[in-house]
Amino acid sequence: MSAIPRRAGAVIVLAAVGVLTAAGAASAHVTVHPESYARGATDGTLTFRVPDEEDSASTTKVQIFLPTDHPLLGVLVAPRDGWTAKVTDTRLRTPVKTDDGTITDAVSEITWTGGKIGAGQYEDFDVAFGQLPDDTGRLAFKALQTYSDGKTVRWIEEAAQGDEEPENPAPVVKLTAKEDGGGTAATPAKAQEAVAGSSDSTARGLGVAGLIVGVLGLAAAAFAVVRTRSAGSRDA
Repeated sequence: MSAIPRRAGAVIVLAAVGVLTAAGAASAHVTVHPESYARGATDGTLTFRVPDEEDSASTTKVQIFLPTDHPLLGVLVAPRDGWTAKVTDTRLRTPVKTDDGTITDAVSEITWTGGKIGAGQYEDFDVAFGQLPDDTGRLAFKALQTYSDGKTVRWIEEAAQGDEEPENPAPVVKLTAKEDGGGTAATPAKAQEAVAGSSDSTARGLGVAGLIVGVLGLAAAAFAVVRTRSAGSRDA
């Protein structure tokens, strides 16, 4: 085989590896869904998705830290088979006044243990809330992911507006302006936001799949060229 086909093959292999690596990096961190809610939304659910990115270790502990400067009120944790959830409350520096009275304590941490997320798998952890804050535009949920080999990954970095996503980003929910009449989690707008978040994730997955198909097509074309040249050389 000539040097040109060898170089072409090397480029194709490197391109394929690059695409697959990018796909893994884009989906490996802890995320929260939906990605947006209306400010002050009530009676909703946040789902924290935790993928296992280690080849030889399982995820055995997940910790999610809820903001206390802009607290979520009425937090409840949905049961998850195989996992035990521990909920930690914290006294608020600034109590929150509601129609039902003044709230002085709020959930600041939820820790799941006892279960296992295997390599190449993920687990969804659902957290219900009674009300989201209405005095901020985003909520960051720092997370710690502990593996069976003792390694802990800290998903705690927050990107400034306009900056690229950090290496270990914290899950973030964007809080949008209220709908007329004080739109809540039960409004059609909220449902549309949830669908939009799911559609974005699906679109990203399809985009990665398209890139992989494109690389495989390039490989097939290059192989065909090499075979044609080889046949021409033999005929000559």
